Amino acid sequence: MEAILCSQADAREMLAIGQTKLGELIAQGELETVRIGARRLVKIASVRRLAGVDPEQGGVVR
Repeated sequence: MEAILCSQADAREMLAIGQTKLGELIAQGELETVRIGARRLVKIASVRRLAGVDPEQGGVVR
């Protein structure tokens, strides 16, 4: 089974961005998050969508 959530650190690494930019993308609604307890996790589908990769197929979105 493929993961559907990742840590903010993992999202930053996948997108090659810093904490400030990640926070901006979350605040703008470009990246979707969920809160589980004290942790805020990022939806991997939103990371893939932002990067131009089809979240369903794994291919590039055109």
